[in-house]
Parts: sequence; C-alpha cells; structure tokens
Amino acid sequence: MTLTSTRPRYAARIVRNASDLRAAQALRGLAFGGGRGDDRDRFDASCTHFLIEDQAQGRVVCCFRVLPFINGAGLDRSYSGQFYGLEALRGFSGPMLELGRFCIHPQANDPDILRLAWGELTRHVDRLGVRMLFGCSSFRGTQAERYRDAFDLLRARHLAPPALRPRVKAPQVIRYATRPAAPGRQADRRRGLQQMPPLLRSYLAMGGWVSDHAVIDPHLDTLHVFTGLEIGAIPPARKRLLRAAAQMLDGASPAR
Repeated sequence: MTLTSTRPRYAARIVRNASDLRAAQALRGLAFGGGRGDDRDRFDASCTHFLIEDQAQGRVVCCFRVLPFINGAGLDRSYSGQFYGLEALRGFSGPMLELGRFCIHPQANDPDILRLAWGELTRHVDRLGVRMLFGCSSFRGTQAERYRDAFDLLRARHLAPPALRPRVKAPQVIRYATRPAAPGRQADRRRGLQQMPPLLRSYLAMGGWVSDHAVIDPHLDTLHVFTGLEIGAIPPARKRLLRAAAQMLDGASPAR
C-alpha cells in the first residue's frame, strides 16, 4: 500500500485557509458539476473540510467535509435534512457526524485514495466519539434505469431498519423500494455493486443502510440515497482495517 513508503504519494490534511477551501470546491465542481464552476453552498462555513493531495503531482485528488451533531435532535439543520424527513433519527442518543461532498478526482483511480480517506475519517470519528455516520451517497446523472441492478440490490439487502427509515421530503424522488420488480428478475449483485459509487460500497461493506427512495437532485445532476452507518455495528474485521489505516496516517501525514 502506498502509505507504507518513506514519503507517501498521498497525504491527508484538514483545510487550513481560503485557498485550501477553493481547491476543494473546484474539485467538487469537477466531480459533481462537470467542470462548470466551483461547487459551494451555505454549509461550507459550518463544516470541517479535508483534502487528500497527490504529492507527486501536486494536486488535490479527494476531498470531503464533515458536520458534527451532539445527537439526533438537530438533524433538520443538516445538509441531508433538506431532502429527507429524519424524524425517526431524532431520538438517536450520542454524537453523530454528517459526511458530505465526498469526491475523488475523475482521473484518479488509485484505490489507496479511498483507503486513505477512510483512515482519516476514522481518526476524526474516534476523536469525537461518533456513534453514527450519515450522509447522501450520490449516483451520477438522474436516470434511475442506468442503475437498475444497484437499486434492486439496495432494495433486497440494504434498506434502513423501519424504526430508523427516513421519510420522503424532497419534491422529486424515485421510490425504488416499492417499484414493482420485473417478473422473474433478480438483482445481479456483481453488476449492482459495480454501478454504485465507491463511497456507497464502502458504507454497505461496513454494515450501512440506505433510504427506501432516491432523491433527484437536478442542481448537482445526481440521484442520491440517504446512508447511515452505526459505528457499533461495523464488523470487527472491518474495524481492524480502518484502525490500521488510521494508525498508518499518524506517521504518514504532515503536521496538522
């Protein structure tokens, strides 16, 4: 893994100034907006932002932002709360963390980038004692048929528990969980996973769950599903991998 080299190719750090934030917003614009300009919104000022840089090429290859909550009582103020009715999560006790605007440069295909991002996120989750990680996982474009196998797989295996399930709030949604299945059709797991964004695959591998509907977001030209991950439900083997990535970062990242 790249992180074990004397001078690792990639380094993760918190955004420190306006220039750093502009670099993150530019990458977001490239990833979500097709390069039509920087992506920014009112939540940027309240979030902690992270960058992953390719030190060999001198460019940002990944970014994400996080917004902490003491418990579920204030989730209406979250980014996700604009699109999903989160009343079922209001009673959740313990710290929560919203992960947002996660993106990787379209020309950066090294799996170490995603591993590094999760290692950095793990350190932050541990520092804050977070008990649930949540956010919106986005599919490119707004044509649900492109992702039929992915949505079939989500419906069959990964829906949120009924007691925690977000309700419909956005004006444009796709109720994929109640859409009639084609006669004799079964979800193709391999193809479904291939159709999912890497972030969502990571959530699901750790025991995450999703809303029973997808929101159509014409502003970002995406479909997204609410995604939740209870930290206590992460399988032990997966936790060890996350901890290992986080520990390697302690010696690999530059001064923070």
